Amino acid sequence: MDLLQTIFFTLIALGVLVSFHEFGHFWVARRCGVKVQRFSIGFGTPLLRWRDSQDTEFVIAALPLGGYVKMLDEREGEVAAEDLPGAFTQKTVWQRLAIVAAGPLANFLLAIVAFWIVFLAGERGIAPVAGSVIGGSLAEQSGFEPGTEIVAVNGQRTNTWAAVSRQLFSYIGTSGDIPLTVTYADSNIEYELAVPVTAWLREAAEPSPLRELGITPPFELDALSLGAVSEEGAGFAAGLREGDRLVAIDGQDILSVEAFIGDISSSADKPVELLVEREAGQRLMITATPKLVDRDGLQVGQLGVQLASLGSYPEELLREVDYGVFGAAVRATEETAETSLFVLRSIGKLVVGDLSPKNLSGPITIAKVAGDSAKSGFDNFIRFIAILSIMLGVMNLLPIPVLDGGHIVYYLIEVVKGSPVSDTVQIIGYKLGFFMLMGLMVYATYNDVMRSF
Repeated sequence: MDLLQTIFFTLIALGVLVSFHEFGHFWVARRCGVKVQRFSIGFGTPLLRWRDSQDTEFVIAALPLGGYVKMLDEREGEVAAEDLPGAFTQKTVWQRLAIVAAGPLANFLLAIVAFWIVFLAGERGIAPVAGSVIGGSLAEQSGFEPGTEIVAVNGQRTNTWAAVSRQLFSYIGTSGDIPLTVTYADSNIEYELAVPVTAWLREAAEPSPLRELGITPPFELDALSLGAVSEEGAGFAAGLREGDRLVAIDGQDILSVEAFIGDISSSADKPVELLVEREAGQRLMITATPKLVDRDGLQVGQLGVQLASLGSYPEELLREVDYGVFGAAVRATEETAETSLFVLRSIGKLVVGDLSPKNLSGPITIAKVAGDSAKSGFDNFIRFIAILSIMLGVMNLLPIPVLDGGHIVYYLIEVVKGSPVSDTVQIIGYKLGFFMLMGLMVYATYNDVMRSF
């Protein structure tokens, strides 16, 4: 059932994204007088098809992993003289550029609408106040203590942990100081702290800036809930099952997910006693021996389970903002712009080597996140669609032949030189772009598979 739900919500998300993207191309092409021959959602065998008054064929096909808009084009065959005014190739370079750019722009518009729906209910976050500071960590060495609040990162004000994490991400892969502005408990005086880093998290497969700094938010943990439990993992072999709640380890209450992960990581090939709550309040002791695995070059212990924290944040640290209809639209536009820049910076860090390529994710991860976000509520699923739409928009604008961005580059060159880029150069570019994208897809899918083990 979980698999079917994951597939269903993945198809819903992809269907919405592809439909908006292709409709952007379609709508602008129609406005420019281009004859659209086919509008297809999916590839392969048509499941549904119909035609409109302008003889455009609309298709919903069997393989829902993309779509396309087929326009009348002299490059794809001979066009009758009377049909030439409706050919894509007969339009001005600015019209062609607008048609190509309309797809990614439609994805950004979709993201704004999706975020607007989310922000209509207001925005909630947790104040970036340190609940605990791990001994010997970067944070402790830099002057952090419990109750310290991060009010700015490099001059950018931060009123939630999410804002702090986004600002810290820009320092991944860098060396030097991270400038933070903080206040201490029971004081409004702001102090400047500098956290020294070297090639920070450059090789991390799943970088977590806050965990690396050694800061834990003041989360009041009740228990750790187990999600998926790998049948090949040490936890399953010991008797742990999905839905179990972990309460204590070796007789000590579990205070945070970070502390628990640290205890398990340092207990490779050593038995640990876990106090587990199962359905109907049943409690039992389970002895598990974490398996020795390699994580980012370090030999650590691992149970092979997914963890979710059950508990709450102190009420006084909850920050809420209510928006009206117009305010939500403004906030949605800001969030779309910020997320677009975040995605673009991430790509840049991958290109220059500041971010490990292990962070590339493919269709398996996208499907999993789609399913998980849908299970966690309507708002989270809508937010997921917004973020994925932004990623699709940014990716399509990259200057890679085959993508919309590659076409835009060709048209901008045409504007400068006054004539189109030769067909030979375009074909070579398309082939190189295709192999590049296929290589990235294979590598991303490989990362997805490896994360499952």
